[in-house]
Amino acid sequence: MRNRRHRSRAVVAVATAALLGTTALTACDAQGGNSSAPGGPSAHDKPSPKPTPAWDTSPRSMAAVGDSITRGFDACSVLSDCPEVSWATGTDGEVRSLATRLLGKQRAASHSWNHAKTGARMADLPGQMEQAAAERPELVTVMAGANDACRSSAAAMTPVAEFRAGFEEAMRTLRRSLPKTQVYVASVPDLKRLWSQGRSNPLGKQVWKLGICSSMLADPDDVDTRATQRRDEVRDRVVAYNEVLKDVCEKDERCRYDGGAVFDYRFDGDQLSHWDWFHPSKNGQSRLAELAYRQVTARKPVA
Repeated sequence: MRNRRHRSRAVVAVATAALLGTTALTACDAQGGNSSAPGGPSAHDKPSPKPTPAWDTSPRSMAAVGDSITRGFDACSVLSDCPEVSWATGTDGEVRSLATRLLGKQRAASHSWNHAKTGARMADLPGQMEQAAAERPELVTVMAGANDACRSSAAAMTPVAEFRAGFEEAMRTLRRSLPKTQVYVASVPDLKRLWSQGRSNPLGKQVWKLGICSSMLADPDDVDTRATQRRDEVRDRVVAYNEVLKDVCEKDERCRYDGGAVFDYRFDGDQLSHWDWFHPSKNGQSRLAELAYRQVTARKPVA
């Protein structure tokens, strides 16, 4: 009996030791081993991405930066700005500018600002953006790049890398003081299509001789191989500029590029200035305002 009792105690002791060892191993794994603790983070868990800020389809103030198109150049008289018909901030009732459509006529008069300048290139945009930021607008419109392609010759066009650097600096300038302001970026127009539309007008061609966009418009009736190659080179540079605008804008969560809407738009004779047959007329300015309004008021970018 004593031996049997002794053997029973020994069996119990071994079983108890085994159970304690298993418990200790499990506890070790839970606290510091290769296995994850129940309910704790696993190797597959990833932090949730930050939600993309919702686009405000009804901003209450806006500023415009850019070049002669945003100044309404040649829309009212030859070789002159006409900001009252600007697609962005104009007050003309026929144009119905973006500011008027978004803010209403009365508020647009006090809460929209036009800092664009005729002849401006992308290198000028950071300075314009600094002026715009001082107004603290909820939306900034950008239309720039045509003058970077419209130079004395194709060789004189702004290099793509410099164009990118200028736009990136302009965006940084805005973001330093206004991180939440929305930005609408219009594509550069198809300058070759504008040449094609205007080259049949004798008055327009006379104005072109004054030096408007010589890289594209010089010798407008010349269609030999060299002239065609020159115009194609200018067009290719505009396409490259638009790729830059798209790329830089996509990296900013509050920037919306127009998807090439202005570049693709086919301006006809009524939508081109009857002074130079190259810049938008009042009708053309109204079409630009329509394109912008459609993009700004869409919940998602219009394809």
